[in-house]
Amino acid sequence: MKKSIIIVLAGLMILTFFIFINSCAKKEKVIKIGAILPLTGGAAKYGESAKRAIDLAVEEINSTGGIKGSKIKVIYEDDQALPDKGVSAIQKLITVDKVPVVIGAMPSSVTLAMAPIAEKNKVVLFSPASSNPKITEAGDYIFRNDVSDIFEGGKMADEAWRRLKFRKIAVLYINNDYGAGIKDAFVYSFTILGGEIVVTENFEQGTTDFRTQLTKIKQDDPEAVYIVGYKEQIQILKQFRELGLKSQILATIMLEDPEIIQKVGDSAEGAIYTYRAYDPNSEQKEIKEFVENFKVKYGIEPDNWAAQCYDALNIIALAIKDSGYNSDSIKKALYGIKNFPGVSGLTTFDENGDVIKPIKLKTVKNGKFVIISE
Repeated sequence: MKKSIIIVLAGLMILTFFIFINSCAKKEKVIKIGAILPLTGGAAKYGESAKRAIDLAVEEINSTGGIKGSKIKVIYEDDQALPDKGVSAIQKLITVDKVPVVIGAMPSSVTLAMAPIAEKNKVVLFSPASSNPKITEAGDYIFRNDVSDIFEGGKMADEAWRRLKFRKIAVLYINNDYGAGIKDAFVYSFTILGGEIVVTENFEQGTTDFRTQLTKIKQDDPEAVYIVGYKEQIQILKQFRELGLKSQILATIMLEDPEIIQKVGDSAEGAIYTYRAYDPNSEQKEIKEFVENFKVKYGIEPDNWAAQCYDALNIIALAIKDSGYNSDSIKKALYGIKNFPGVSGLTTFDENGDVIKPIKLKTVKNGKFVIISE
């Protein structure tokens, strides 16, 4: 009898051991990646686009076996496009979820607030949308696959001076890290070329009345007005025309938003703005497949932010596959990536974790976004 009990107990112990080992093995087959996006609040539409693209990339990778048999799981946190929310989010992902890499943030101000925390904890922070020049020096673990404002602002300044022949320009920009960064780059480049910035006005995020700033601008009679903002551009463009300003409108990538065009109508007609390399109408195989799969899954065409977030997840997955699932390995692999064939353009990281991609010039023509130059 005792012998039988011993055998049964031994069997149970062996069974328990194998269940434990199997359970541990299953846990190890999950690769956790953090993502901090504006999922609610005024910038939620950008966060939603980003999340959809990341989810699509994860679904595609996991459906083909994941990364060496391990499935990817993205843990999302909502920063509401606010720096303090971003700080709380990355602290939670690092201390509770123990992730070695985080995708985010989208607004530059949030990324800059989180960067010191990521750097101190040696966690890779990979922004798909932040463009402020300060991010270049934010740390060894900080990367982005969006171009610096130095390039976008410089591109518009060069086009304004050489192609459009403007000599006197006013600037109206949103008073945050994004707005100040691109404004500084534009002003510096345009004045170096010989141009004159006749007046510079700013506004706080969420402002709805711009008549005071626009009236000052009108008094200086600039040939063009360079506008940097988010959804505020809806009211800016409406009030711009209401006040009778005839200056050429220049803008950034943030103008390419169907909602803005829908709400302002002809007020945006003829506006000229800078845009990224991504082209949803491209015949390139990877881009066509991305656009088609996104449309099938979500019923809409992916925008630039979706393209850059889709690439961000795929680039991180490649880094993990090639070097391993820890922050130092991921960091090393990212620095080694050259000419990654992303849907948002070829991606190569420099020694600062920055990318350089082509910037296009586009305009609004008959209510549609049209390329002027590559």
